[in-house]
Amino acid sequence: MSLKCGIVGLPNVGKSTLFNCVSSAKAQAANFPFCTIEPNVGTVTVPDERLTRLSELVKPERLVPAVTEIVDIAGLVKGAHKGEGLGNQFLSNIRECDAIIHVLRCFDNDNIVHVDGSVDPVRDKEIIDTELQLKDLDSVEKRIQKVEKQAKTGGDKDAKKLFDLLTIIKAHLLQGKSVRSAPVAEEDRELIADLGLLTDKPVLYLCNVDENSAKTGNAHVERVREAVKDENAEVLVLAVAIESDIAGLETYEEKMMFLEEIGLEEPGVNRLIKTAYHLLNLQTYFTAGVKEVRAWTIKKGFKAPQAAAVIHTDFEKGFIRAEVIKYADFIHYGSESACRDNGKLSVEGKEYVVQDGDIMHFRFNV
Repeated sequence: MSLKCGIVGLPNVGKSTLFNCVSSAKAQAANFPFCTIEPNVGTVTVPDERLTRLSELVKPERLVPAVTEIVDIAGLVKGAHKGEGLGNQFLSNIRECDAIIHVLRCFDNDNIVHVDGSVDPVRDKEIIDTELQLKDLDSVEKRIQKVEKQAKTGGDKDAKKLFDLLTIIKAHLLQGKSVRSAPVAEEDRELIADLGLLTDKPVLYLCNVDENSAKTGNAHVERVREAVKDENAEVLVLAVAIESDIAGLETYEEKMMFLEEIGLEEPGVNRLIKTAYHLLNLQTYFTAGVKEVRAWTIKKGFKAPQAAAVIHTDFEKGFIRAEVIKYADFIHYGSESACRDNGKLSVEGKEYVVQDGDIMHFRFNV
């Protein structure tokens, strides 16, 4: 299961610099608007100390971490929903992402121009929110036109339910609110999944601060927190310029020394990816053998056959059982055989709900 996060924001707020910090690819970063035109796509390894610990015990031929796809999308301006700037392309690129990382400039620096002439992260957030909401409103109104007649005259219960749902969402958008906060049951959201509504996607607000604010934030950050308190969203404080410096260091020791000097325990990009996982309700299970120790990404709540399908669809089709060892037990006893000898390997069927950190082997027959 791949995860695709789109980095969005107004032009020149630090999106491409952030992308360069977290990604194996490199985007152009410069002090002028629309530096990014085509979306830059890169992959980043998901930080997980458990994978390293398992590798130390198993000593496999290779280690395969989970990866995330990061997309640096062109900066947005007012009127994007009408195609202003790079609007149509920008909105299309967001639609393809699973989650949005919305970068907000929360630092003052006269040497770095702001597209609107002043630093105001709440205003910046509202500019992008408005453009996405207007695009969603257009999509919702078009769908309403298609189902309204069936809902009112055809006796079609499904059409009536969809019409009522769309009417609620339209009213919510007209209030200047995003779809993700609409008073709609989660199961009903599946009815509008094909619309790909932009403001229904999970969002992480990334407050890009200066070095002095990297640990505690600042007044700009507090304003953002207050503005999004009623949204189902995450807020993360990151000094993107500092993260860029850390990413440029060659050794682990140099990076840890740098972090210690500024009072941080780990690179902010690690927290970014972990927060994105939490935002998307994801978790990890492992397979561990002499050939390979590997991390697999799944949705929380997946049952064993669904988790097996992430490896190969045949594993789900011919699922027989799963052999499961808890991560803590594996670390305590040091090997699969020791866990088995001590009764810490369980055999689970199709209804087993996979837990974060499970070490699993699947038995199947196709």
